[in-house]
Amino acid sequence: MKNIHIEGLKFCIGAKEILHGITADLPADRFVALLGPNGCGKSTLLKHLYRVHRVQTGKITMDGTPIADIPLRAAAQEIGVMGQFHAVDFDFSVEEIALMGRAPYKESFEEDTEEDRALVSAALARVGMTDAAERSFNELSGGEQQRVMLARCLVQEPQLLILDEPTNHLDIKYQLHILELVKSLGIGVIAALHDLNLAAMYADLLVVMKAGRIERIGTPRDIITEEMLAHIYGVRANVTYDAAGLPLVDYRTEQMP
Repeated sequence: MKNIHIEGLKFCIGAKEILHGITADLPADRFVALLGPNGCGKSTLLKHLYRVHRVQTGKITMDGTPIADIPLRAAAQEIGVMGQFHAVDFDFSVEEIALMGRAPYKESFEEDTEEDRALVSAALARVGMTDAAERSFNELSGGEQQRVMLARCLVQEPQLLILDEPTNHLDIKYQLHILELVKSLGIGVIAALHDLNLAAMYADLLVVMKAGRIERIGTPRDIITEEMLAHIYGVRANVTYDAAGLPLVDYRTEQMP
């Protein structure tokens, strides 16, 4: 998958318009980070890409094919999704949750193979959850559950990962570990992130949203500026640059009224 084209995308809940005619071309083979304050529409946009929300107005195509025309099974083989919330109604083990990543490749009631279990073992090792394989998923902390859900995505072997706040609940060690792992996969990533410094470190392209609209698209160095932080987030900050030329955000204690 190379390209996602969004044109005139609007989304309403009742009389309230959440997305206001979004148009953008997103590379589906690079690391794209969605930025913006809470409630700006990042998660709503992502839910259109993985088809929780149907397109009401406008269109979305993936490599030229309307998203609604892509068979769900084919889409599930191509796209891995990790949302913000991981409620599980039944008492599945960590290994069983990770094995669910093989579901797009299975017929009904088809049993898991040794190859499937080898993929699960490797994925759990990559996210640091090998020792928890037999534990109940529901007994894990939020950060541990986040890592298991990423393992499930890895087991799926997708060409594109869609991640909604992937570092949510994680301490800084695992925030860096997870984003480093995702970056190393060499596949497309579209992730909603809050931490601008992490976005600058790992993303190739930043998409900045505000109030249901895309305000800016560009590289981290082009996008993360003091002016942008004031306009989009309403905060004062100093932006400097590291040895690689990537922006570093240092928030000021005195803030805008």
